[in-house]
Amino acid sequence: MHTGIRVSFFEANSGQSPRIGFELRKKRRYKGAENLMERMREVQEKANTALAMAQEDIKKYADRHRTEVVEYKVGDLVLLSTKDLKW
Repeated sequence: MHTGIRVSFFEANSGQSPRIGFELRKKRRYKGAENLMERMREVQEKANTALAMAQEDIKKYADRHRTEVVEYKVGDLVLLSTKDLKW
């Protein structure tokens, strides 16, 4: 299970949980294709919502350490360091 999207990648891609290996296979045609597609859409919507929420959280924590940028205009006096200038 991925912490960001709250489902496994397999389930996000296919819309169903992966087979463990001991389930019996059905020998008839699967008639619930529309249900499968609807479940896939729901999983994708949940994943998109979870990723958007994770992105908001990351932005919120990153913005804590940011400071406002000072905008300089032509003619403003500023002090410059000559530490990296080669004479």
